[in-house]
Amino acid sequence: MSRDNPIIELRGVGKTFQSSDGEVVALKDINISIDEGDIFGVIGMSGAGKSTLVRCVNLLERPTEGSVWFDGQELTGMSPRELRNARRSISMIFQQFNLLMQSTCLKNICFPMEIAGIKAADAKKRAEELLEIVGLPDKANAYPAQLSGGQKQRIAIARALASDPKVLMCDEATSALDPTTTRSILELIKDINKRLGITAIIITHEMSVIEEICSRVAILDGGHVAEIGRVEEIFSNPQTEAAKKLVYPNGSPVTHLKSERVVRIAFNGGTSYDPLIASLAIDCGVKVNILGADTRNVGGKAFGTMLIGLPNDNDAAEKALAYIRRQKDISCEEVEYSHD
Repeated sequence: MSRDNPIIELRGVGKTFQSSDGEVVALKDINISIDEGDIFGVIGMSGAGKSTLVRCVNLLERPTEGSVWFDGQELTGMSPRELRNARRSISMIFQQFNLLMQSTCLKNICFPMEIAGIKAADAKKRAEELLEIVGLPDKANAYPAQLSGGQKQRIAIARALASDPKVLMCDEATSALDPTTTRSILELIKDINKRLGITAIIITHEMSVIEEICSRVAILDGGHVAEIGRVEEIFSNPQTEAAKKLVYPNGSPVTHLKSERVVRIAFNGGTSYDPLIASLAIDCGVKVNILGADTRNVGGKAFGTMLIGLPNDNDAAEKALAYIRRQKDISCEEVEYSHD
């Protein structure tokens, strides 16, 4: 875990709720360090603890145990006034946008600045600048009801930036959007991260969002961190069952296969995996069967796995294996299978 310049640290954080049925443990022993300027993902299935975790980061939920640190200060040890001041540097956007429907887009963006006591003229000028940043300078006088879902989220992002935050937390911020709009919002967040140096925390249940934008990820499972690390490392070699279910949601079944020898190939960050099968045929004169694949492109690099059936001829099969093992950024192993 990198701790070079952590802006947020969760140290041994746990959260327990009381219910009519007794205690409910939502989080247990969470240890996460997020570096300044990072785009950090938190992913898990429904009920994994993501929403509770994000609320503990800014102490909307106070942890039952452990401590939360922001920019070198312990939030869990602050007075209410100190905590209010610190929270101004941590902004959030949500799935449902949470815009003021009776106010114009400009007024929505001005609202947090007015609460902070900024002069109306200065707030208006800053709001206009933020409308430019999110690509909607012509929507200042429009109302939220007149906007598409993607435009509403852009206004929500502009409003979140109005307090000049150091951290932008995105809680399922693209879940209500179509794939094309989702990509455009993620591109905007990446641009804001790069242009303004704002650390982004992406809370999601969608692996495609993590692939698209995050450099590091924590996988939550049952209220604890099942796995944490760089996205490409976890995608290329998931260690836990929780990570494997997310990285390979369709699994890697090897039943009902016709080949006598089956090989699982793992692509570990090379620039392309497409030529491999063709190259086997051209360079080795060996033809193999593709039995299944679960591959993806992360930052222009190939990750994932492919199952191939080797020829029944032992010499040809060994020749193919030797060729595959010589390739850069590729590893392979023979796997057991059943004909049943």
